[in-house]
Amino acid sequence: MTSIHQAAYAALLLCDPSAKAREADRLYALPHLALAGPDEPPPVPVPDPGRPVRPRLVLPRELARRDWRDAEGRRVLAHALAHIEFNAINIALDAVYRFRGLPEAFYRDWLRVASEEGRHFNLLRAYLQDGSADYGDWPAHDGLWEMVRRTDDDVMIRMALVPRVLEARGLDVTPGMQARLREAGDERLVAILDVIYREEIGHVEIGTRWFRHLCAERGLEARETFRDLLARYMQGRIRGPYDELGRRQAGFTDEEMDDLRALETDMLEQLERRAAV
Repeated sequence: MTSIHQAAYAALLLCDPSAKAREADRLYALPHLALAGPDEPPPVPVPDPGRPVRPRLVLPRELARRDWRDAEGRRVLAHALAHIEFNAINIALDAVYRFRGLPEAFYRDWLRVASEEGRHFNLLRAYLQDGSADYGDWPAHDGLWEMVRRTDDDVMIRMALVPRVLEARGLDVTPGMQARLREAGDERLVAILDVIYREEIGHVEIGTRWFRHLCAERGLEARETFRDLLARYMQGRIRGPYDELGRRQAGFTDEEMDDLRALETDMLEQLERRAAV
C-alpha cells in the first residue's frame, strides 16, 4: 500500500492546479492513512513543486501595483491571491510528505489544509475566468516556497514560521482588503475572502497547536522559542497592523501579540540606526 507520504509527494509534483486540488480532496477523504514503514525512503528536498508553465515567476519588486477601483486591478489582486492559495496547497502537501513519525492527527490536519486551500484556489480561479482571465495571466513571485525550503529540516520551525507568520499575515491584511473592495462594489470578491479568512484562522490554529505540541515534546517554552525563531529568521519582515481578533482565534496569546509588537519596534529601530550611519 502506498503511504500517505508518497501519495502527498505525488500530489505535490502535479503541475495542473485543478488536478492538484482534486487529489488533495481525495487524500483528505481517505478513511485510513497508511504511515511510512521502516523500509520507506526518507524525504528528499523539493526545490520546486509541480506547477504550470505560467505564471511567470519574478521578484516581488517587479510586480506592478494596480488600482482596485478598476475591474482589471481587482482581477490582478484575485490572481495574486490565487497564486498564494496554489502555493498553500503545495505547502500543506509538503508537510504531509516531509515530516515523519508524527501522530496521524498531524497528517489529517494538513490534508484538511490542502483540501481547503484547493477550494480557495478554485473560488478565485472561477472569479478570474468569469472576468475573461485565468490563473497564469500575470506574473507572480515565489516567496512562500522559499520559506518552505528554509524549513525543510525541522517540523517545529516550519510550524512556527509558515502558518504562524506567513499565513497569519493573510489574516492581518484581509479585513482591510475587504473594506476597499466593498468601496469598489465588488461583493463577490468580498464573499470569497470571507470564506478564505474563516478557514485560514483554522489553518493558523493548526500550526499553533502543532508548534506547541512539538515544543512540549522537546522541553521548550513555546513563547520564548517562537520569539527566538522570529528574531533569527524574520529580521525586517515583522510588521503590523495585526488582526487581533483573528490571531487570537488562531491561538495567539496576549503575550505573543505583545512580543510581535516589541520585535517589530526593535527591527524598525535597527533599520533607522543603520540608515543614520
